[in-house]
Amino acid sequence: MDLEVGPRIIIRFSNGVYITESVLWGIIVGIALIIFAFVSTRKLQRYPKGLQAYAELIVETIYNFVKTNMGARNLGFAPYIGTLFLWLLICNALGLLGWRAPTADMNFTFAMGILVFFLIQVSSIRAKGTSGYLRHFAEPYIFMVPIKIMEEFTFPVSLSFRIFGNILAGVIVMELIMHLLEYLSTGVIGLPIPLLQIGIPLPLNAFFDIFEPVLQAFVFCMLTMAFISKANASEH
Repeated sequence: MDLEVGPRIIIRFSNGVYITESVLWGIIVGIALIIFAFVSTRKLQRYPKGLQAYAELIVETIYNFVKTNMGARNLGFAPYIGTLFLWLLICNALGLLGWRAPTADMNFTFAMGILVFFLIQVSSIRAKGTSGYLRHFAEPYIFMVPIKIMEEFTFPVSLSFRIFGNILAGVIVMELIMHLLEYLSTGVIGLPIPLLQIGIPLPLNAFFDIFEPVLQAFVFCMLTMAFISKANASEH
């Protein structure tokens, strides 16, 4: 890992189009989830076992989670929220394998924020109608229109920067610690190899590469559900 913040271009075509490391990993994680879903449901059994049992446990947990936080009438969003959480969780945790998490790339998280933004707007229009959607910007007072519009556009930005900042912070902290342990091993103690890098960073790895990815995926999904529920509220 290194402290590079911007996108890492790994494939560049002659017409100027390129593929970044973050996009590639996002696609790989998405394909992995599709394969898991296909394999675990290929031969459905009345009494599940093996991968089917794990898949049913995941689906049941996600639906109960969405029902608790968004209400039964919004269960249609459960597949999206579940896919989003699993996808984010795996992308965030790629640091366990020594790779940079795609969510440490601001372009990646901003694209996710834009997707959530459009989903919120579409849900609001479907629930309130076009006139109700436009009218809610002026509630409770007409002078609230600029503030309401700003609120709509700042949410995806804050959502994107929140997960980007937290994941990137973990990358930076671990990188600094590894460099410090290497310096102490070879420069201070005089060891031929940086032995202090073995074992000592494990508790921090457990936090930044396991707990933090779960927490950030959870927070991102919770905020997404909260704003979708708010936007999906009817006029009544």
